[in-house]
Amino acid sequence: MNPLYSRLGACATLGTSTIDALPLGVMPMPSPVTKDRIAQAPLIAHVIHRLAVGGLENGLVNLVNQLPPERFRHAIICLTEAGDFSRRLRAPNVSLHALHKREGLDLSVHWRLWRLLRRLRPALVHTRNLATLEMQVIATLAGVRARVHGEHGWDVRDPDGSGRAPRRLRRLARPFVQHYIVLSRHQERYLSEAIGVPERHVSRICNGVDVARFHPAPSGLREAVLPPGFAPPGAPVIGCVMRVQPVKAPLILADAFIDTVRHWPQGEEPPRLLVVGEGPLLPALRARVEMAGLERLVWLPGAREDVPELLRACDCFVLASLAEGICNTILEAMASGLAVIATRVGGNVELVEEGVNGCLVEPGNASALSLALREALTDGARLRDWGRAARARAERDFALDGMVARYQALYADRLGPSAA
Repeated sequence: MNPLYSRLGACATLGTSTIDALPLGVMPMPSPVTKDRIAQAPLIAHVIHRLAVGGLENGLVNLVNQLPPERFRHAIICLTEAGDFSRRLRAPNVSLHALHKREGLDLSVHWRLWRLLRRLRPALVHTRNLATLEMQVIATLAGVRARVHGEHGWDVRDPDGSGRAPRRLRRLARPFVQHYIVLSRHQERYLSEAIGVPERHVSRICNGVDVARFHPAPSGLREAVLPPGFAPPGAPVIGCVMRVQPVKAPLILADAFIDTVRHWPQGEEPPRLLVVGEGPLLPALRARVEMAGLERLVWLPGAREDVPELLRACDCFVLASLAEGICNTILEAMASGLAVIATRVGGNVELVEEGVNGCLVEPGNASALSLALREALTDGARLRDWGRAARARAERDFALDGMVARYQALYADRLGPSAA
């Protein structure tokens, strides 16, 4: 038998749907003593919508990979599907389950989750974001005694949390959530003021970034990772990594870049734009660039595995989001030594210190974003100073080991003396 399958367990069929235990990344086999300790560790069930490329998912994978395996075991439960992103999991104590929820209203997924939780018997259930919040009720009915919910960002259809239906759902679910985890002060205030969650039931744990994997560039890297001839000497490169969807405002970014090029000093090599990521608006983004006749200045490579190297090939990072929690890609850019130009929304104001490691503009304003880009890119000394400050802040305040330590302490606190 494949040892990966052996470690995860066999597939279990519940009703008409299959709960898949999938093979994950390869880890060294633990010693017999360590294996016994891992087997006895409390199980954390992480419930998410889908395991695909994204900031929430990246944070979950980093957390699971870094938590001590002898302290916690993990089950990642996807309401829909688990994609290739699961290959990034490296911990030896993880099982992966897909409930295959259908689009729209699918009440049967609640039954499948209840059955799975009764079989797994986790010590703690950790749901994430609005799409999984109602599963706190199912976890309660399944007898899970410790339950936490993470607010990592805003729904695409409700970018500021003001929608009536999401607010009503959060209020209805509040009695079932024992503790909340938020990434930003903005979300902390929202839970307190709009949902009525007492302060003692909320912990703020900011995302962490792997400062060893994301680091400033050595000289001569650009030619090795960018397409030949894309960025000749003297051409600044603007980088962006995102899910290309409406809340990230990719078309605003395109308009800002087009305006930047139009107002670029004559006789100087114009900037280039690199946008890494997939999403529903990628064809529209490509069309907008082609309509402006600037396709030679823009590279849209889709999703990539070499994001650290691509960031090191850039001169600054930009994000035009309409809403954010704490943005992983901004943290990765900061750790890579890049100045950040972003919108003044959500947790961005906690990451970007105006005039220190970047600057902020109002959301939805392509002209303001263009002006900020031109001012930053034409002042190389200031851009380098911002980049150095960004790296220093990432190392000081947002290193991955700090995030992991805070989650470990919170899980241990919620589980009580048995997890000590």
